[in-house]
Amino acid sequence: MPPKHDINKVGSESSDFPVLCETCLGPNPYVRMTKQEFGHECKICNRPFTVFKWNPGEGGRFKKTEICTTCAKIKGVCQTCLLDLEFGLPVQVRDAALGRKNQAPTSDINKQYYIQNLEAQMEDSADGVTSFDSAAANAAGREMLKNMARNDPYYKRNRPHICSFFLKGECKRGAECPFRHETPKEGETSKGKNQQQSVQDRYYGRNDPVAGKMLRQVAESKGLKAPEDKSITTLLFLGLPSCTESDVRTALNFTVPAVKPDQIRSVSVVESTHCAFINFTDRAIAERAAEALSAADGIEVSGKRAKVVWGRARKGKAPAAAAAAAA
Repeated sequence: MPPKHDINKVGSESSDFPVLCETCLGPNPYVRMTKQEFGHECKICNRPFTVFKWNPGEGGRFKKTEICTTCAKIKGVCQTCLLDLEFGLPVQVRDAALGRKNQAPTSDINKQYYIQNLEAQMEDSADGVTSFDSAAANAAGREMLKNMARNDPYYKRNRPHICSFFLKGECKRGAECPFRHETPKEGETSKGKNQQQSVQDRYYGRNDPVAGKMLRQVAESKGLKAPEDKSITTLLFLGLPSCTESDVRTALNFTVPAVKPDQIRSVSVVESTHCAFINFTDRAIAERAAEALSAADGIEVSGKRAKVVWGRARKGKAPAAAAAAAA
């Protein structure tokens, strides 16, 4: 058996076949791929890796792997679209529903050490188990993910991008143009962060606009639509068992790991009405917590699942806020 390589010294990865979802692979069972060893730098760990390129089907654009195999296995995502392999959903949605905490470091030096250790664990494991334990996942969250997931692959995602010259009325290639000549939907060609940052956001499950929209839709469907009054930063947990403030904070940290303890201004437990008031330091943090809690179908405190609702503005405070907004 060849000795294991230290990626801090070798600094590259080689693979024989990519980790892809069915959508990116395409409907053709006889896909021809080109393979280029050390063809590009992984957009997550910055190591050179084996790049695969292929055409997923007639009328589709050529696709290629964006991240290395190791990074894809660590997160359980496709190397090209970076969506979850089991549900086909954004990482941010999956992690919010299952209460998964992002433990991966973001600095270059720590990333190399972290990935090296996980890569060694996967090589030693007979079944290739990654750092995620699906058996410990929240049953309600998994059920929600199954309902949100598509039953069939969405091959329209493989279509060519919209021609920017066509939008300006300057494309002269006509039918020979490899891009789509059609008017985009609102926001489809909006400019945001560069591709490098966008890939990292999707991978780490942070600031993903698609995931944010999906979580807001889930929250609204469960009666957790954010109130118009922006001064409201409080969530209520209803139907709690006998518990303490520490129990509520522990359950909240487990269910919504994205919210840090210092982002919670106060927690007030009212034993007589079996409820708790959770006041956050910022409205955006409160909305993020509400979306994650709706995805997890509430919160479990001391073995009992509680309902989550938004708080209400204090009397006399709402009119003042409205007057300030009007001014």
